[in-house]
Amino acid sequence: MIEQIEIENFKSIKSKFFSLRRLNVLLGLNGQGKSSFLQTILLLRQSDKLFDGELNLAGRRHGLVNLGTNADVLYQYGKSDDMSISIQFSGQEESARLGFDYEAESDVLSMDDKSDGNSLRAWRSEALFSNKFQYLNAQRKEPSFINDASYSMVMTDDSQGKHGEFTAHYLELRGAEAIPFQNLLHPDSISIDPITKKRLINDQLLNQVNFWLREISPGVSVSTGMIGSDFVQLEYEFAQPNLGRTNKFRPENVGFGISYALHVVTALLSAKEGSMVIIENPESHIHPRGQAELGKLIALVALNDVQIFIETHSDHLLNGMRVAVKENPELADEVVLFYFKKIVEANEQYSGVTNIFIDKNGTLSRSPENLLSEWSNQLSQLL
Repeated sequence: MIEQIEIENFKSIKSKFFSLRRLNVLLGLNGQGKSSFLQTILLLRQSDKLFDGELNLAGRRHGLVNLGTNADVLYQYGKSDDMSISIQFSGQEESARLGFDYEAESDVLSMDDKSDGNSLRAWRSEALFSNKFQYLNAQRKEPSFINDASYSMVMTDDSQGKHGEFTAHYLELRGAEAIPFQNLLHPDSISIDPITKKRLINDQLLNQVNFWLREISPGVSVSTGMIGSDFVQLEYEFAQPNLGRTNKFRPENVGFGISYALHVVTALLSAKEGSMVIIENPESHIHPRGQAELGKLIALVALNDVQIFIETHSDHLLNGMRVAVKENPELADEVVLFYFKKIVEANEQYSGVTNIFIDKNGTLSRSPENLLSEWSNQLSQLL
């Protein structure tokens, strides 16, 4: 787990020290620096020559982000060309600083001679560089009946792909596996055998995905099936009171919300011990009630040995997390919010970041302007 990260002169981040927890939530208006923070982590992940001293801006390894050249990522108001990222992982006594030499046209950041190469080599076993890593960006796979298959991505890398493009194949191959954490079992998955009176638990991944998806779209079920060896079909059906189940529907005929939620719910429920999960805008295309339930699920994952980074614009998602903290007070020490707001001064502008914590009652330690006020702002104009 990353315990702390300090960023200097990277894009809109002039200088900021982040003390991280298991659940790290990035908030703020568009263009305030949230993505810049996430990109520092993604750059480390995607750089195939990181341990040889290079940070790849173009995404040749995993292709997570493409940020252009050195000139595109240097904080433009800085007094020097020094860029650096300092990171401390759990178990390390101090952070390791990675500094970079500036070459305007290069798409590679080369580490300077002040960088801590010895600590860097010790990072190889961290989740960030292993198959215990999942990133879902905001542009996820659209609803589709036919989906790509990749055995290596699903079974070797344990990944759904950055767009969730392999989610259907993931469920096809790993849907029968038990989810790693018992606290994520949906209440409806636990029943009592009418004859033996024994407690029955349906803990398979696909079934748990369906239980949680029904918090977003009541009655929905997902099914998958191989089409040859290269493609996977994905379909939905719905429970009907007293009428059994509907016919199966292609995702294109159901709408974006369920398919977008499918990627997120699958990533959360399949996260293993020691994993890192990064999700941009998990609330996309989801009804407010579903967003709140998704926020609760995200928070519950953080009760385990999983580090999560969430970028969101949703009050409902955040409030779902707050409810989860109130219902599970031990979560209060595992959640931190970072509110990004552009600071404009006479000669420069940069991302200001406010740290916000959630206490055991679900109350926020601070409430910066525009954090949770848009509902009341609009309502006041209607009264």
